[in-house]
Amino acid sequence: MPKDPAAELPVDTRTGPPCTGGEREMLRAYLDFHRATLAMKTDGLSDDELRDRSMPPSTLTLLGLVRHMAEVERTWFRRVINAEDIPLAWSAEGDFQAAYDASASTGTEAFDTWRSEVAHARRIEKEAGSLDMTGHQARWGQDVSLRFVMLHMIHEYARHNGHADLLREGIDGVVGA
Repeated sequence: MPKDPAAELPVDTRTGPPCTGGEREMLRAYLDFHRATLAMKTDGLSDDELRDRSMPPSTLTLLGLVRHMAEVERTWFRRVINAEDIPLAWSAEGDFQAAYDASASTGTEAFDTWRSEVAHARRIEKEAGSLDMTGHQARWGQDVSLRFVMLHMIHEYARHNGHADLLREGIDGVVGA
């Protein structure tokens, strides 16, 4: 149940991406902008609010989105591009849907994991010699470039930030940006 339909978003501290620049600089900036958007959409909410399924019958929650994006960061940058032999963050059995079930999770746990995976992703991207670097996506059975991964991540965040807009509005009426 919304608290206040006239509620305002938390202070927007995001850095807008540039309108000109090199390919890598722009990809990095757009990805970081979308990461910051997800953080802003969840700012100031309690664990209960983050777990609120505000759009029934969907079970999607803001906390589930944060966990999912931690998993996505981990998978694409660490497992695919960096070829790290590590399990999924939320499922030792390899169930990619497990991240969405945030019913027993806390904001601290989810955000610590997400921030850690973002830090790994940034390091891996910065250390890569070129956007043409490839990694193997075993689920697809093909190689993908770092360029593809960065574009895919921007797509993932943009899509899920749209979900976050609706979820946040349903929780406390906060809309926009």
